[in-house]
Amino acid sequence: MSLFDKFKKGLNLSSSNLSSGIKNIFSKKKIDQTILSQFEDFLISADVGVETANELKKEFEKLKIDKSLTDSKEVIKILAKKISNILSPFEKDLLSLNSSKPTIIIVSGVNGVGKTTTIGKLGKFYKDNKKSLVFGAADTFRAAAIEQLELWSNKINVNIIKSDTGSDPASVAYKTATYAKEKNIDVALIDTAGRMQNKKNLMDEYKKIFNVLKKIDQNFPNETILVLDATTGQNALNQVEEFTKIHNVTGLIITKLDSTAKGGIVLAICKKYKLPILAVGMGENETDLHPFNAEYFAKGLLQLN
Repeated sequence: MSLFDKFKKGLNLSSSNLSSGIKNIFSKKKIDQTILSQFEDFLISADVGVETANELKKEFEKLKIDKSLTDSKEVIKILAKKISNILSPFEKDLLSLNSSKPTIIIVSGVNGVGKTTTIGKLGKFYKDNKKSLVFGAADTFRAAAIEQLELWSNKINVNIIKSDTGSDPASVAYKTATYAKEKNIDVALIDTAGRMQNKKNLMDEYKKIFNVLKKIDQNFPNETILVLDATTGQNALNQVEEFTKIHNVTGLIITKLDSTAKGGIVLAICKKYKLPILAVGMGENETDLHPFNAEYFAKGLLQLN
């Protein structure tokens, strides 16, 4: 299956909602301000965000398209192109991340977003691209998180730095970065507790990890990836807001796009925070982490070929 086919299949739930809604709005009606306002309202309801919905509405106004146009397929093609144009600046290849050796990557996110699984999939990606790798199990609050990361380390044959449940997560991060530096490892992926962004004590622990890493090297961590669950819709925006207060986020991975009708949230996040999307998760298999492609996303979102 091609990458485009994976996007089209993965975005099926979101596309069913979007394409059918747009077809209903533009079906057998002249395009006037009433129709365009309905179009804007519908996009907002589809989680693309107020700012993006307003921009898309204005783009349609500027197009000077045939006001008697009744072919919703043509409208959908135009919309897909506009969405692709909005998102293309936020494409970023995982292999184009910081090239220092080692590259220390913090992976963060709230409980339930698929963070530890995403780290396993990232590990598989880097291994397949001939990168040496180490995992750091700094989510010491949950024994299950350590065990899950250890399963991944065994599955893809990667060393893991870990401590007992309840131990200091910053200590595990420090040991991981030190190990990566001493052994000349290409990439260190450090898991962090799936903290709720409104839990002050856990966020303080998160901040401590960064402070400790900078004692080894002021440039550590080289990257901070925030994992977001597409099914949470607008709540994902709140998570970006809170995590960026603690430390600069350098990229996003959006999971569970195949399990939601809220794929439009990707537009809202990019528009508001201007953060690159490194990959999207669509499926449970170890290879179901895909590079973000704006054109494929836009066409998949609207089920175009």
